[in-house]
Amino acid sequence: MAKHEELPVPIYSSLEPVYGEASQLEEAELRFNNLKAKFQQVFGHAPDVFARSPGRVNLIGEHIDYEGYSVLPMAIRQDTIVAIRKHGAEEEKLLRIANVNDKYTMCTYPADPNQEIDLKNHKWGHYFVCGYKGYYEHAKLKGVNVDEPVGLDILIDGTVPTGSGLSSSAAFVCSSTIAIMAVSGVNLPKKELAQLTCDCERHIGTQSGGMDQAIAIMAKSGFAELIDFNPIRATDVQLPAGGTFVIAHSLAESQKAVTAATNYNNRVVECRLAAILLCIKLGVKPQEAISKVKTLSDVEGLCVSFAEGRGSSDPVLAVKEYLKEEPYTAEEIEKITEESLSSVLGNNPTSLDVLKAAKHFKLHQRAAHVYSEARRVYAFKDTVAASLSEEEKLKKLGELMNDSHQSCSVLYECSCPELEELVKVCRNNGALGARLTGAGWGGCAVALVKESLVPQFILNLKEQFYQSRINKGVINKNDLGLYVFASKPSSGAAILKF
Repeated sequence: MAKHEELPVPIYSSLEPVYGEASQLEEAELRFNNLKAKFQQVFGHAPDVFARSPGRVNLIGEHIDYEGYSVLPMAIRQDTIVAIRKHGAEEEKLLRIANVNDKYTMCTYPADPNQEIDLKNHKWGHYFVCGYKGYYEHAKLKGVNVDEPVGLDILIDGTVPTGSGLSSSAAFVCSSTIAIMAVSGVNLPKKELAQLTCDCERHIGTQSGGMDQAIAIMAKSGFAELIDFNPIRATDVQLPAGGTFVIAHSLAESQKAVTAATNYNNRVVECRLAAILLCIKLGVKPQEAISKVKTLSDVEGLCVSFAEGRGSSDPVLAVKEYLKEEPYTAEEIEKITEESLSSVLGNNPTSLDVLKAAKHFKLHQRAAHVYSEARRVYAFKDTVAASLSEEEKLKKLGELMNDSHQSCSVLYECSCPELEELVKVCRNNGALGARLTGAGWGGCAVALVKESLVPQFILNLKEQFYQSRINKGVINKNDLGLYVFASKPSSGAAILKF
């Protein structure tokens, strides 16, 4: 039997395999009926096919996927659906991208896979064009014979809250890519698609690590997934029955693409520099370190060898020994690398934007977070599989989540005041563990709560965190269900034809 990641994206002719039964199925039927009607109204035709891709919540393993380490997310029920129709050869060669939400006005682009995306002018339709460009680039690379590009009509319906850290951008890019693939009569293995969609998102200017795309495509209902990279693969993780994850939005929007140079991409660069400096300090010539080392996982072996000489296997020992806690200036790093920082980073445009914006680099803290967080992911997986009582498992998982948040907040500095307040409120109301999830700097927290306590827990969050914000008009009381909800692991990407 083929491994999960080697199977193609499933194609269904009904909604049940994706959305289950009862109220969730009814809600999905309404959405699809509305989507069909709106498509007809906007474009004057019915769609050819639908693709959907879910959001995700990362349970543990933050900011380590782009360093080559495994992560442990699960898909949530909120998703992005793309309805698509291929134009006939005689129709206009345009990509017309509309949204069921009137807040997003129609975007029009040429049906040209080689077009450049204008990153200075950030439009919501850019995410579809990411998928469009990526699909054609991949086909060219693989020598797949694709038809001459024609125009496409596209209608989007997304329920993953934007700026929430629940991966609305990956849900959009993945569903777009799958829709383009489906309307072109192509289907790829999930692992190939996960890599392709990860590469796609780089067109929007974020140096994505691949977790969001991998879980969106490989998720299975009822399971979290341990996602490994190089090569991409997914291992089912069955969570303890007595616990539920509650996801709560801090109401501070995390604008990953907009703030990339000072936040997300800045950390990618700091990790790369930390890895190169560790490599040099552990005896490798600067030129060799610069050419060979891309991530902290590349130098973990050297760090562990160093630690073993001191009776340990913890790579953080090497960090403590060789990277100072005070921030490094560019000049200090250049003295060690014997090269300019722009040259060390290969004159990569997104990295150069980081260098322009950065005054100093906190290499010790970033490396200490990555190595300790990578270990917590495996401790989480081992706890789930251990022969402990449900009670003991949940307690230990909660502790790991709390430790993860502390590391994200203090060492990686990707939290914000609203997230700190929300995590504290969660813990004060009986959460076994709570942490920021996603890139941070806003977005959501995830809390592990005993199943029997969930309704009261959500009520308490409403009173102690959300009510003051409802009073100030930040959110509408009727929309609270969009900002705080319990979620069980949901299903992954799918193509729907009916």
